[in-house]
Amino acid sequence: MNGSNARHPPPIDAMACPGRGGTFISARNSSPLSHVRRCSAESQGHFSRTKPSNLNKKKRTIEMSTTTTEIQAGAAPIKLTLAYDDKTHDQYKYSHYLPVYDEESSFPALEPFEFSDRGLAADREKPNLLPRDNTATTAKRLTPVIGTEIRGLQLSRLDERQKDELALLVAERGVVVFRDQDFKDIGVDEQKDFGRYFGPLHIHPGGAHVKDHLELHNIYLGPDNEYRNQNKSNKLSTIGYHSDVSYEHQPPGVTILTLLSVPETGGDTAWVSQTAAYARLSPPIQKLLEGLRAEHSGFPQADNARRDGKFVRREPVKSEHPIVRIHPATGQKALFINPGFTKRIIGLRDEESDALLKLLFKHINHGQDFQVRVKWEEGTVALWDNRVTAHTAISDYNVHNPQEGLRHGFRITTLADKPTGASGLGSTW
Repeated sequence: MNGSNARHPPPIDAMACPGRGGTFISARNSSPLSHVRRCSAESQGHFSRTKPSNLNKKKRTIEMSTTTTEIQAGAAPIKLTLAYDDKTHDQYKYSHYLPVYDEESSFPALEPFEFSDRGLAADREKPNLLPRDNTATTAKRLTPVIGTEIRGLQLSRLDERQKDELALLVAERGVVVFRDQDFKDIGVDEQKDFGRYFGPLHIHPGGAHVKDHLELHNIYLGPDNEYRNQNKSNKLSTIGYHSDVSYEHQPPGVTILTLLSVPETGGDTAWVSQTAAYARLSPPIQKLLEGLRAEHSGFPQADNARRDGKFVRREPVKSEHPIVRIHPATGQKALFINPGFTKRIIGLRDEESDALLKLLFKHINHGQDFQVRVKWEEGTVALWDNRVTAHTAISDYNVHNPQEGLRHGFRITTLADKPTGASGLGSTW
């Protein structure tokens, strides 16, 4: 099938600054993230980089040793807190992808939108993506249950038929890892265009992003990231399986992640197959879960951000999603809960809900026979389907030791369908 715009509302895009004088920048009205408030620069591309203590105006920023950038637009400046130092910026090849926190842009609640999965248009045999007679492209299963690694095929050069087949492959295998890619060097506009083929682009309500491109959620774990390092977890382990922002009314489908800088060792990512996790359960438990919904909440995430002095761009939401959802392209059933955002099971007593969630979370966390761990290499891009997987970063190296390297990249997350469970059980909010 040709094109995707007819089925997916276009996501929000930051428009180019028009020059001196300063204007408001608004999203396209057809986006589910409509009416975003953005201010342009006083002069295109001009920034002043000063320490918070030197700013003349009162700043709504965290009092720490980060740098603040102010983009003047009349009386309404955009305030960006930078989570890196000048030395890193000046010496780093991908400095334009370093993380900032836009403390001015705000958004209304996401609006419902029609969605049709790209995998529905795919040839099930995938002859365009993985032709049998093409020896230059190799695809191997990383485990029997989850994960496929592909070499010899550039994401940036895929046509629509190949992208449709890729969407189906990601749904079937949970995560697909591409090696030796030029994706990080094709430019932000092409990166966003690639992502929006699979669905509207999500903007994280509170996370770091690439300057001028809130759709590129930034992952940056370095010794100069005061936002991350001043608010350390008090847990024994950094493992935290989750499905990206599953509290959204129409949660994400495909996520695309690439790392621009990786440690020499460590900093891997692990995924768990929620399809296999469901299949391993006994039939009585499967039947019980198929009739239940669970609450996914963004309130703790927003509350923690505000507690730490960060800006929340959109008011938090919660949704009640089926615990077992059916993927629209494969018809497979998968658990749709995760320790990151799932808070309770609707209709059960607190003790019952807690006990059942504890069982399921342990099942997900400890299911090493349906998990895969991926080591990042130069030029690696991973695509996964949040509807059938959960994932976690593994921070097993010393972030404060520059000799161990920097873990930095960005994520493009696409929104998808309203979850549907067995017997038509749907989401509510």
